[in-house]
This record gives sequence, C-alpha cells and structure tokens, in this order.
Amino acid sequence: MQVLDVVHGFDVTDPGAWADVGPVELACLNAGVTSADESVADYRRVVGVNVDGVVLGVRRLAEVMEPGSAIVATASLAGLWPWPGDPVYTLTKHAVVGFVRAAAPGLAERGIRLNAVCPGFVDTPMVRPHEQELREAGFEIMPPSRVAEAVLAAARSEEVGQAWVVQPGRDPLQFRFPNVPGPR
Repeated sequence: MQVLDVVHGFDVTDPGAWADVGPVELACLNAGVTSADESVADYRRVVGVNVDGVVLGVRRLAEVMEPGSAIVATASLAGLWPWPGDPVYTLTKHAVVGFVRAAAPGLAERGIRLNAVCPGFVDTPMVRPHEQELREAGFEIMPPSRVAEAVLAAARSEEVGQAWVVQPGRDPLQFRFPNVPGPR
C-alpha cells in the first residue's frame, strides 16, 4: 500500500512528484487545506493543493491503474453549497466536484471508476482550530471513519461521477444534481 501524505512531504501540486506513483486498486485523493489569509500566495496554495492535487493525481493514476480500480476524491459539502466562511476553499471544492463529474465518463470507458465524497466537518487538523466555534454553532464534528465509510461506498459503486454526501447520523448518499433546463 502506498501512502502519500502532504504532511510527510508529498507535494500534490508538483507533477514530478506524481511520476513515481504506481497502480493501486483504490486511490483516495484526500489532500486539502483552507485559506489562512487573503494573500495571493495563500490563494495559490489552496488552489494548488485542493484542485491541482486532484487533477494531477487523477491524470497520473489514469495512466497506471487497471480496469476495475477506483479513485475517490475528497471534495466537501462546500463543493455543493456555498460556505461564506472561506470562499476560496468553496471555489476549490466546487472545482473538485465539477472535475470528477466531467472526467469520470472518460475513465469509465477504461474501467476506472471516479467519484467524490463531500463530507461536512470532520475531526482533522484542518478543523481543530475552529472546533469549539463550530460546536457552539451547532455543528457536529464527525470522526474520520465516517468519511472512510463513504469512500468505500463511492469506490464500490458502479456509478461514476457521483458526489457522495457525508453527514453525521446518516448513511453516505449520492447527491442528486438538478437537471439544467433545456433550450426553449
């Protein structure tokens, strides 16, 4: 099993870092950061990790994975609904959902399933600085195992390009995107 972690030095934003990544049966593209300030450097860091990491990861994995394998990208509920607390993070998670939905059919033709999970607030280092504030506002903080359950559900699904919502007290479920009205 390969474990590539931003915390331990794997740079998801570097195309060269992906070159040595080999095939796996299930890839979880889970790197994510929130905005720290409103600088251009911070904006580029958030977009790089949250969007480039998924795009570069999917592209590399598409080259090496076998039919029957799966890729699951972690988006967020902020990828389905606006989170005014961090508009740049919200932008990137909307991008992840859109990329997964658009890239999945092409990968499916090669037998690789691509889906996304969209969790609410999860007990991770990213959320911990805001934990008390979130709890006081009535948000339940989920254990990471809830997201892991959703990743497995998304990976095992025969459908592709789906966004699986992960909420406290509910089984993971596919988000139902509304249809766009057609021409008149």
